Amino acid sequence: MKSINKIALTFFLLLFSSVITSAQEIIKDTVIVPVKKIQSNGKQKIDGVIATVGDYIILDSDIDKSYLEIATQGGSVKDITRCQMLGKLLEDKLYAHQAIQDSIVVTDAEIKGMMEDRLNYMVEQIGSLEKVVQYYKKDSEEEFRTYFSDILKEGKLTSEMQKKIVDAVEITPEEVRNFFKKIPTSDLPFFGAELEVSQIIITPKVSAEDKQKVIDKLNGFKKEIEEGSSFSTKAVLYSQDPGSRSNGGFYKMNRKTPFVKEFKDVAFSLAEGEISAPFETDFGYHIIYVEKIKGQEVELRHILLSPTVTESALNEAKEKITLIKKRIEDKEITFEEAARTLSDEKETRANGGALINPKTQDTRFELTKMDPAFYSQVSNLKENEISAPILDQGEEGKKKFKLITVTNRIDEHTADYAKDYIKIKDLALKDKQITTIGKWFDEKIKETYIKIIGEYRDCSFTNNWLKK
Repeated sequence: MKSINKIALTFFLLLFSSVITSAQEIIKDTVIVPVKKIQSNGKQKIDGVIATVGDYIILDSDIDKSYLEIATQGGSVKDITRCQMLGKLLEDKLYAHQAIQDSIVVTDAEIKGMMEDRLNYMVEQIGSLEKVVQYYKKDSEEEFRTYFSDILKEGKLTSEMQKKIVDAVEITPEEVRNFFKKIPTSDLPFFGAELEVSQIIITPKVSAEDKQKVIDKLNGFKKEIEEGSSFSTKAVLYSQDPGSRSNGGFYKMNRKTPFVKEFKDVAFSLAEGEISAPFETDFGYHIIYVEKIKGQEVELRHILLSPTVTESALNEAKEKITLIKKRIEDKEITFEEAARTLSDEKETRANGGALINPKTQDTRFELTKMDPAFYSQVSNLKENEISAPILDQGEEGKKKFKLITVTNRIDEHTADYAKDYIKIKDLALKDKQITTIGKWFDEKIKETYIKIIGEYRDCSFTNNWLKK
């Protein structure tokens, strides 16, 4: 083990690489007719079955499609051999095959939701659904959807099987200790400089009058739409939601879709064709129009408007947070006490303002991996120094003022068991997960029908696919 990055890279390449397979093909009692391919040297090459894993087959052309898929996602394929690509395809097929054996269920509704999300993304990238169909060289939208549905289903089975294996792996403190002891001193991971950061948030107050103006405007939209105006056009012209404004406020969602609770509660309380009354979320005020209800899915459009924050409200908030800063610097109150009692941010208030790193779920932020905007705010602060009031605009688009302080600065250092236990535990767990997956492959390869044909039998695979 050379470094933390090597371990993490190995793990995520093995476990969570994106599905790059072509559509699954279930073996049937029919003769497979090979398709002729033209090689670059002008000779014809037969595109037939090159491998079988359980009920799945792999065609020679699937390797070419995998190269294309990686390239279209911006990845480099120059160092990936056909044998390595086949090894990846064999892994995916074995995961999917075993998922079926283990009765892992992937519903049509799940696939349909994934299909729409992926299609929307591809249409944004390419320009239209027709161009997407042409890109994948299909004759019709129906043929493409069938083809792509099979890809998504196999990919979902693969990821669910991977998750099942990994979720069952646990690690004890003793295993973590033993893992760390086995690392040669020269190979100990090196961690970059890290900060622990706390913040206090003051949000400018919006007057009841300004809130009512937005509610009245949304009620006016609702009345006009009920009288015949287009909801979609209103959303394009007036909605302040950048994620849906361009497509007329459209969203497709189910109860697992990660929308805020208030939005989902209203969406699933409406009948088809009904428009909601204005309601509030952290993003502002909304009205929702439900276009279609399909089983557990709702297709809707919405308009978002946020009350205007006046200049006087901004000045008032700035004065308040400036006063809080002075009280802390005058030792009247600690930063932690001020965060608990005066901050408007409920997520950090209970922790005395301490921020949690969303990537690691601990309180440390590595400087080299910080968001650039966040880095510029904290990198030059000394320990326990308080920043000047910062005007910030959150994801929901609301302006707010904040104070930031660095409560602890950890310099770059070689891994220390006591100081870096959480990171070392994570490395040890990933190492155990990799070992568990390796054992799983050894076991399932032995008990699964696997056949590799022709020149690919000369490949040197990581796993024992040839059962030698």
